[in-house]
Amino acid sequence: MARKHLLSDLAGPKLNDLGQGDAFSRESAAPQYAPRGAIGAVSRSIELLKSQSLTELDPDLIDAPAVIDRLDEDGEQFEEFARNIRENGQQVPILVRPHPTVEGRYQIAYGRRRLKAVKAAGLQIKAAVRSLSDDELVLAQGQENSARQDLSFIERALYAAELEATGFQRSVIMAALAVDKSNLSRLIQAATQLPADIIRLIGAAPKTGRDRWGELATRLEKQDAITKARETLADESVKPLPSDERFARVFEAVAPKKVKKEKAQAEVWQADDGVKAASFRQDKRTLTLMIDKKAAPEFGDYLMSVLPEIYASFRKTKQ
Repeated sequence: MARKHLLSDLAGPKLNDLGQGDAFSRESAAPQYAPRGAIGAVSRSIELLKSQSLTELDPDLIDAPAVIDRLDEDGEQFEEFARNIRENGQQVPILVRPHPTVEGRYQIAYGRRRLKAVKAAGLQIKAAVRSLSDDELVLAQGQENSARQDLSFIERALYAAELEATGFQRSVIMAALAVDKSNLSRLIQAATQLPADIIRLIGAAPKTGRDRWGELATRLEKQDAITKARETLADESVKPLPSDERFARVFEAVAPKKVKKEKAQAEVWQADDGVKAASFRQDKRTLTLMIDKKAAPEFGDYLMSVLPEIYASFRKTKQ
């Protein structure tokens, strides 16, 4: 399907915090413009949902879009959301469009969590059906995410990278995520530096910001690190953990190994009378002298008492 060309006067919602774990895990907010053009149309479409008549659809007739904005939630978090839907019903409609290639089916713009929860409850889904171009669907997702729970940093990064790989113009992606050119470049770079399967296995990790994901990408460049990360995420004890904890397990598993410095072997010092009174070990920075109190019981005390004289004598040799 040919995508509708957007005008240059793009608008976007204010960007909220991306991650809670790092000082530099926030993207700058995009400049605010008057909501005109295609983006203004999407904004007005969302506002119309409040007064628009809704349709009840079979959830099985609704497909995901080509690019999904959110990663799967942790089970416990979703169960709480689904329980609320079962007990109180669906309060907020989802937005769908007629499927662009399959007659009689629909494609969701936003509301995937609601769709999943309603489907699990065996109910019909309340939906607003609107004709949206591919670009308008992406923009609608962005509008919804800014009004509700923010995407985590890595969700934004993966979403941006996959939108670009699918062929969306950067101007559309910038508007959907409310970022400028430089921040969009950083998002796409962050996602493309990491294997997509590892990102998805870790999950959204909402408390993990840009710096930690960047460090993980660096650690995964080491030999066998990616294999080790996948093995960690395949561990049955790791799978049920919240996504931030899964990230922490992988982050630790691929941490650089600390090289233990081998201590120099101690050498024995033997006096002229044959007594092995001391041993010593030295490296570039230190000389460690150990007195054997069994072999020379009083030697240590004597050495400490004359140490000032020995040092003074040493100083004289340097004059």
